[in-house]
Amino acid sequence: MGLRNFFDRIEPNFVKGGRYEKLFPIYEMVESFLYTPKTVTTVAPHARSYIDMKRIMTYVVIATIPCILVGLYNVGFQTNSAIATYGASGWRAWIIEALGIGFNPANPLANILHGLLYFLPIYVTTLVVGGICEVVFATIRGHEVNEGFLVTSMLYALILPPSAPLWQVGLGIAFGVVIGKEVFGGTGKNFLNPALTGRAFLYFAYPAQMSGDTIWTPVDGFSGATALSVTASDSYTQLAEYGVTWMDSFLGVMQGSIGETSALACFIGLAFLLITKIANWRLIVGCLAGMIGFSTLLNLIGSDTNPMFAMPWYWHLVIGGYAFGLAFMVTEPVSASHTNLGRYIYGALIGVMVVMIRVINPAFPEGMMLAILFGNVFAPLIDYFVVQANIKRRAKRNA
Repeated sequence: MGLRNFFDRIEPNFVKGGRYEKLFPIYEMVESFLYTPKTVTTVAPHARSYIDMKRIMTYVVIATIPCILVGLYNVGFQTNSAIATYGASGWRAWIIEALGIGFNPANPLANILHGLLYFLPIYVTTLVVGGICEVVFATIRGHEVNEGFLVTSMLYALILPPSAPLWQVGLGIAFGVVIGKEVFGGTGKNFLNPALTGRAFLYFAYPAQMSGDTIWTPVDGFSGATALSVTASDSYTQLAEYGVTWMDSFLGVMQGSIGETSALACFIGLAFLLITKIANWRLIVGCLAGMIGFSTLLNLIGSDTNPMFAMPWYWHLVIGGYAFGLAFMVTEPVSASHTNLGRYIYGALIGVMVVMIRVINPAFPEGMMLAILFGNVFAPLIDYFVVQANIKRRAKRNA
């Protein structure tokens, strides 16, 4: 028995139009998450699916939970570790001290709470500013606010550094929602990933606050090189001297954006998306094949002046934003290719591009964001050529 029938029995006026009409959006959200909606098409062509937009967006948010939890712990751990040397200041330190938790990096609760004090303001700012943009466009166009922004807001907050100024956070999400999505018609019609569009805008508009060695651990006076910057200047073999091992990178105990450091958390989320069939496995295979193939080729070529040539694929996999981008950005269905062959090509293009940007352009060691946006731009063209090739092949076969 569905929720509608249940509530009709206990209160006939519960559903839309009754005295509890204000609760209808909550009821509708719960019903669509737990049950298959009864709404069907009435005219041809008939499109049937066991899943709707609400459930897709809910599943993606659920898939980000491991990244959120590890991100909170890691931000707090990095911050508390630095505070031991540089000292604490600001309203967050006041709250921690008032609660009597302290800044012990060996205390998981202290780490998670401290990380939450950095993540929560960023996420709330994202929701408020981006939500206002969504409401304005929905009002102008006369349609309801959909659930697409729920995923965009979460992914956007997770790919920012914890020290990001809140006014820049708001400016970036406004740019991502308006320029990356709404000007093209809204959810389902954008060809760029809105979260990455906002992040790219901030990177090029405010590089001092979005890149470098001082932004990843939000403690005044602290400066520490990221794994990719160390590899670009020295070699991946020197990471151990900076206290970074492959397992640290895989688990996420290292500097980086809030939700991108843990490859393990990203892969747990990716597994959930694959099991629920939200993510298409062809995109994953293509991206992994492109990254592994091109990085292996560069390993064989070698370079006496560029140490990035020597970095093997399994290091590319766990450092930077590759794992997060693979799990949540490459698999984004709207901006990716829609043909099966096109998905392989699209994924491979991103995999090759991320290695090319990281290795051949050592001034910009992180390349996943730009590689995905580059793939977004070419996705429609890839699908066009795949469709045209299919048409020509069928015409030749039936001639």
